[in-house]
Amino acid sequence: MTLISIERRGPVEIWTLDRADRLNALPDLEDGEAFARACEAVNADRSVRCVILTGAGRAFSAGGDLRAMKDRRDLFEGAGTDIRERYRRVVHRIVRSLYGLEVPLVAAVNGPAMGLGCDIAGLADIRIASELASFGVPFLKLGILPGDGGAWLMPRNVGYVRAAELLFTGRTLDARTALEWGLVNRVVPAEVLLDEALKTAGEIAAQAPNALRMTKALLRQGRDATFDQILEMTAAMQALAHLTDDHAEGVAAVLEKRPADFSGR
Repeated sequence: MTLISIERRGPVEIWTLDRADRLNALPDLEDGEAFARACEAVNADRSVRCVILTGAGRAFSAGGDLRAMKDRRDLFEGAGTDIRERYRRVVHRIVRSLYGLEVPLVAAVNGPAMGLGCDIAGLADIRIASELASFGVPFLKLGILPGDGGAWLMPRNVGYVRAAELLFTGRTLDARTALEWGLVNRVVPAEVLLDEALKTAGEIAAQAPNALRMTKALLRQGRDATFDQILEMTAAMQALAHLTDDHAEGVAAVLEKRPADFSGR
């Protein structure tokens, strides 16, 4: 079964984790390739300006398959060195691909987002939660640790002390608490979740596409680069942006008090 169902709405792609019968459990062995392929296709397609990621059925993603863990099969089969390599080739390929997505990613979290599912949602630039959503990273309850980079990601999303509380206790957050903690941007009724995500994606997609991709790159680099490094990157990217047709169109649109029509040139 195809993991990611892709629907195109103008300059926006909607990716749906399509494994509802298993609460969109991740990862099967082919899932790293599925995410890499989807992300690479968007990075190469300049007409795509935003991606929405959501889940089919009642869950966003329940994370790891507990039956596979119990049976020591698939990702969890073999010696420790085998499992390590599968984490690198499958789990890490998923999170590296999503982190490297060049257009903004909006997570529409429709239900439980647990373990890897929570950290995948956390890789989105903007996170909108249904009132039915919940979030947790209960790795320690299973006697394992966040093998998907969550120990790096979660402190950047909610701060160190809250990340420590989530990871050390295995506690689950409801949508309203996730909002208070800064894990999501807003919480909306379940029936309007996708509409809200599409509205946000539409506002994003209305921006100049090349400048949009460069701004996301600056935000990503800004997590770890020094201020001086970001200023140097900004100067180089800004010089390119000033020479685009979209810059001229943006200035003209503001002066003429009309919406801009960006072409990506």
